[in-house]
Amino acid sequence: MHYPRDAGLARSLLAAAQLNDTFPGLPRPRQRVLIAVAPDRRVFREWVGPSAPEWGAAIAFPESRRIVVHGRDAGGRMGDPFLVLRHELAHLALHEGLGDIPPRWFDEGYASFAAGEWGREEALATSVALVFRRLPPLDSLDAYFDGGSERANEGYALAHRAVSELASLDDQRGLSLFFDYWRQSRSIDVAVRQAYGLTLEDFERRWQERTRRRYGGIALTADFALLGLIGGATLFPLWLARRRRDRRRLAVLREADAVAERAERESILALLLANASLQADVAEDLDPSDDADRPHGDKGGVG
Repeated sequence: MHYPRDAGLARSLLAAAQLNDTFPGLPRPRQRVLIAVAPDRRVFREWVGPSAPEWGAAIAFPESRRIVVHGRDAGGRMGDPFLVLRHELAHLALHEGLGDIPPRWFDEGYASFAAGEWGREEALATSVALVFRRLPPLDSLDAYFDGGSERANEGYALAHRAVSELASLDDQRGLSLFFDYWRQSRSIDVAVRQAYGLTLEDFERRWQERTRRRYGGIALTADFALLGLIGGATLFPLWLARRRRDRRRLAVLREADAVAERAERESILALLLANASLQADVAEDLDPSDDADRPHGDKGGVG
């Protein structure tokens, strides 16, 4: 369902969904889905209702098998519309396969994993929690999705990391055997034990340790870099003020040196002039051409 101006986007989204219509570990979905493309933000809010988060680019409603996405007006806010739709379709596929068994953290992590949203984990590269705090337990991740966009992004990243870590435990079957056991037992702990030979607690500890080891160093480097930028921005005005003060002091010292140099030159010149005058006086006193002090002989006469 779409407005005329979003016809091209709607056709492209539908073609991409039909081209890639299976999801990791689940049988191919058989339920029909209504995809509604909202023409603007106002209509989007009307269709999704007041309970949806403000930062959501699209919303899936598993009970009614309906998805609401932003149209062309969303621009860059929506991100890649094909990944966004794939994410929401994964929610519906998981609900069709397992019903309401999965907790929200797994639901969001699986949708992100199935959509290939590997960029989600970039949020972990700058997470202070990876450096200074222990990672939260899995069952506390649900609260992350109700704490604003920034906290939700961290929750998506942690949940994505958890589901991808779980899938990596079985290179051959991934999540398929785990989903079978989970559907039968309706217990995630039992399913993890039967599919991977680990307790849920063991897996949680493994996820925490591997995530911290993988991203903790990056986060620490990023945090130090950020602190360096903040420190540089704080200290730069002080350095600039000190440099200006030093320049003024240097100018004063140079002027004082110039004055002292001029005074010294004038003093030396005056001394040289005085010395020259004294030497002139002495030379005048000793001049042999002065007749006043010269002796005179007798004049001869004819006898």
